[in-house]
Amino acid sequence: MAQHDIVISEFMDDEAVAGLRRDFAVHYDKTLADRPQELAALAASAPALIVRNRTQVRGELLASCKALKVVGRLGVGLDNIDVEECARRSIAVFPATGANTLSVAEYVIAASLVALRDVWRANDAMLAGKWPRNELMLGEVSGRCMGLVGFGAIARAVAVRARALGMAIVAFDPLVPAGDPAWAEHGATRAAALDDLLAAADVISLHVPLLPATRNLLDARAFARMKATAVVINTARGGIVDEPALCEALKAGRIRAAVLDVFDREPLPAGSMFAGVPNLYLTPHIAGVTAEGNVRVSAVTAANVRKALRGS
Repeated sequence: MAQHDIVISEFMDDEAVAGLRRDFAVHYDKTLADRPQELAALAASAPALIVRNRTQVRGELLASCKALKVVGRLGVGLDNIDVEECARRSIAVFPATGANTLSVAEYVIAASLVALRDVWRANDAMLAGKWPRNELMLGEVSGRCMGLVGFGAIARAVAVRARALGMAIVAFDPLVPAGDPAWAEHGATRAAALDDLLAAADVISLHVPLLPATRNLLDARAFARMKATAVVINTARGGIVDEPALCEALKAGRIRAAVLDVFDREPLPAGSMFAGVPNLYLTPHIAGVTAEGNVRVSAVTAANVRKALRGS
């Protein structure tokens, strides 16, 4: 099998790939993540691997990569990478920090508007000759409260945009101290506890990594704490929301709506638990994937990998 400097297993901007090919031997196949044995064979002697979120850089794959020096992550989440093993083997791991912040923030705002206004669900009724005007006299985002679970860069970008729409901001993040100037800068109220945020917010948007402490962070108890008119948005990681509990909360009308971009299992299987659940919007892990965001993420990742391979 041919020797490669860089193996890219998921989609990347063509211009960034072309730039890498000018200086390195690159194997690029955006479907390679679906064929783990072939990926392991191709990456066995490659010093660099570039992935998104579906390639599991752990276990057999990581063990097979004998020459690996750097992993470029086309995104920011690292739950698909065994970071500890990479550190033990002195393999550098580079997420594309900040490159898709704008994309995710805009998605959260769009999701808030869609879930609160709900006007797009009128299509079928309109085409059937109905005029569901009274049923669609729903709410505005202005004057409502945006609750941010986590207050890092993406959450702060959401806060800027939500405030521009007239929303109040409350956030919960025990890692950001009360004296941090970011609270005042973004006009955000610091919630002392998650329960306080859940009780106050009209829109609850998740911006935390998937860790043992955050798995099923929003469970049946959490949904019971929310307003009956609350909207939940998850663009962070599947597993942070207890999916069966969310389905039950929506079916029972305990919350108003939910928008999920990430799932505990991806891709979703046909006939999943979400089928037939009311007021639920699903998208295929695309919050951070816009045409512009892909260019930025790919450029940052290519630069990180290039620098690591060249040693300068």
